[in-house]
Amino acid sequence: MENAKFIQVMTTSDSRQVAEKIADTLVAQKLAACVQITSPVRSLYRWKGKVEKAKEYICFIKTRRKFFKKVETVIKKLHNYEVPEIIALEIIDANPDYIGWLDKELK
Repeated sequence: MENAKFIQVMTTSDSRQVAEKIADTLVAQKLAACVQITSPVRSLYRWKGKVEKAKEYICFIKTRRKFFKKVETVIKKLHNYEVPEIIALEIIDANPDYIGWLDKELK
C-alpha cells in the first residue's frame, strides 16, 4: 500500500461545535476515516493588520489525497471563519496496519 495516497488535513476553529460538525460530516460522508479534535490551543496570528489571540480547536483529518478538494469544500461550507486554515500534509511513512485501515474505511 502506498502511503502517499493518504494525507492529513488540518483546520482550526474557535468553536468546538463547528469543529465537531465538520468532523461528523466528513466521517459520515466517508471523506475522512478519522478526525481528531484537540482541546483548545492558544493561537496568535495577524489578521487584517492586527495581531489577534484566540482559543482554537484543531481538527486532524485523515483522508485520501484524491479527496482533498471535497474535504476542502465541506470545510468551507461549514466553517465560521472568512478564511479557514485548510492545510494538507502528506503521510510519508506510517504503520502498515493503520494504512490498511485507512484504505478500507475510505472506499
